[in-house]
Amino acid sequence: MEQGWIRSRRGGITALYRLFDVLLIQGVLYASLAHFEVTPGKDWIIAGLLAAISFAFIAESVELYRSWRGETFKRILGTVAVAWVAVCIFLILLAFSFNAFAADYMRPAAAAWLVFTFFGLAFWRFCLRQFLFSIRLHGRNTRRAVIIGCTDSGYKLAKDLAANPQLGIHVDGFYEVPEFKDRISCIGDTSRFPILGSVDDAVEKGRSGKLDVVFIALPMRAEDVISETLDKFSDTTATVHILPNFFVAKMLHARWHQVGSSSLLSVFDTPIQGFDGWLKRLEDLVLATIILALISPVLLLVAAAVKFSSPGPVIFKQRRYGLDGQTIYVWKFRSMTAMDDGDKVEQAKEGDQRITSVGRVLRRTSLDELPQFFNVLQGTMSIVGPRPHAVAHNEEYRSRVNGYMLRHKVKPGITGLAQIKGFRGETDTLDKMSRRVEYDLEYIRRWSILLDLRIIFLTIYRGFYHKNAY
Repeated sequence: MEQGWIRSRRGGITALYRLFDVLLIQGVLYASLAHFEVTPGKDWIIAGLLAAISFAFIAESVELYRSWRGETFKRILGTVAVAWVAVCIFLILLAFSFNAFAADYMRPAAAAWLVFTFFGLAFWRFCLRQFLFSIRLHGRNTRRAVIIGCTDSGYKLAKDLAANPQLGIHVDGFYEVPEFKDRISCIGDTSRFPILGSVDDAVEKGRSGKLDVVFIALPMRAEDVISETLDKFSDTTATVHILPNFFVAKMLHARWHQVGSSSLLSVFDTPIQGFDGWLKRLEDLVLATIILALISPVLLLVAAAVKFSSPGPVIFKQRRYGLDGQTIYVWKFRSMTAMDDGDKVEQAKEGDQRITSVGRVLRRTSLDELPQFFNVLQGTMSIVGPRPHAVAHNEEYRSRVNGYMLRHKVKPGITGLAQIKGFRGETDTLDKMSRRVEYDLEYIRRWSILLDLRIIFLTIYRGFYHKNAY
């Protein structure tokens, strides 16, 4: 009865979410004004209303109020951040346009409002999430699910859901498809996930209202069967998901596109485009400007050390592949007596005689990479992304490592997920390069501003020194 009550009132609950957000935005505003002893005049009232209305629209457009069951809190936090940052930018531009909130004593109040509202929006969602986890562990607010198709991927999903009871999705069992009786894994554990019958039995269960979620775990070659199964479940109120098989799981970034009346599913695509691309570019510009301002004395000292320690230019430019495989020139402090940039480039090795005395220190500490922040401002690189390799190395490994060139679906970075995982420096074996590429592609699949900030933090926290950087 209680679970049906929750489901039947889902629309009312999401309306409460929206109302709570509006109240929180207004509440933090007036609390900030009270703290800084600012009178809440007409301008502030208008600002509060505009913030609440614009947040409601933007939150709806980024699907903040959809069900987040099964999603990570990082995804929720990222979506909240995108919505509220967009509101902040809108309000700031509006304030400057009308010269509002210009008085010095008003600025702290506005800053406190914008900052603490974000923390409030994130915190109450975290508390709600923990509350839902708690009641689901006690058998409430749960969903009954079944899996169509006795396949390895279906069995793996069943085990994953069972291992995460806080999600509140209980798998009753499997239903067979006569044409695809791939009982490879299911038969071995029928006591835990029994085979309950055929697809028609599952449909009948859905029609009777005893089924909430259906996972179709059939191979992609079963297109006709999947289509027929979907048609049958269209006569129920169950939520239906298609579980990607091996082929779909290899997608870099899946997205549906509409061309006229034709629907297209992208296979190898980038998540960093449109609004997200603009957001990442803003991140790069702001952080690169701040970092360059902070490290400018270091840049001058390193440049002087390179200039007076050995003959040759201070800056070494090497051709690399950038976004979409376009040739770019990456800047580095010169650390070698040789400056290879041809069809064959020999990677630096331990004890390499080409490395200068100053260059050895620069490479160990990654100080030779600092000029790449100018590449970031130029727009050819990003602060976070797959590390760019020499063109010669790209040509060598693109045919030897599966998916190698997909790392160029985003801008190359000064640091990246592979680097904080320890894959930095010489890649003297095919396995090392393969592992580096795996992390690069994982970064592209998982990309978010929060992931970027985490990588930047860990790069600084763990230090720039690395024993594998020769």
